[in-house]
Amino acid sequence: MHAKKKKHVGTGGAGKTAVMGILRRKSTEGISKISAQVVEDVGGATLQAEVRNAVKPGATLYTDAWAAYRGLSGEYQHYVINHAVEYVRGEAHTNGIENFWSLLKRTIKGTYVSVEPFHLGRYLDEQAFRFNEREHNDGIRFRKVASSVAGRRLTYAELTGKNGATQGN
Repeated sequence: MHAKKKKHVGTGGAGKTAVMGILRRKSTEGISKISAQVVEDVGGATLQAEVRNAVKPGATLYTDAWAAYRGLSGEYQHYVINHAVEYVRGEAHTNGIENFWSLLKRTIKGTYVSVEPFHLGRYLDEQAFRFNEREHNDGIRFRKVASSVAGRRLTYAELTGKNGATQGN
């Protein structure tokens, strides 16, 4: 898209759809895995509820200094990295999830170019699948995808959120 046609929304969150990702770091189970989803807002109640749903109490959390994460220290070993000061302090860093965000943004800007907020969750699911299956070859990934869609049907009306009624032009 030409620069004159692009809508500039700035570097803040205004006009953007909020997404949240949780990365389980590489451990004895193998490679690191990501889960990402669209969230209503980036407030403490929303983000903390998502963390509590996805992470077992007592686990170690590494987050940036976003204020919404305050209040998790009682249930988790919570290490905070303030990017205004540092990016790594021993094992405390957010580099893994930053890598995922970089891959996602590159795909949206370079491959898909324009993503509607309505469909963003689907793009997140696709990129999370690619990230989580990155050590497998194309044949294994294809078989996983094919086996997950066999016998399932997605209609155009479901995809677009239209109820099947005739739409006027």
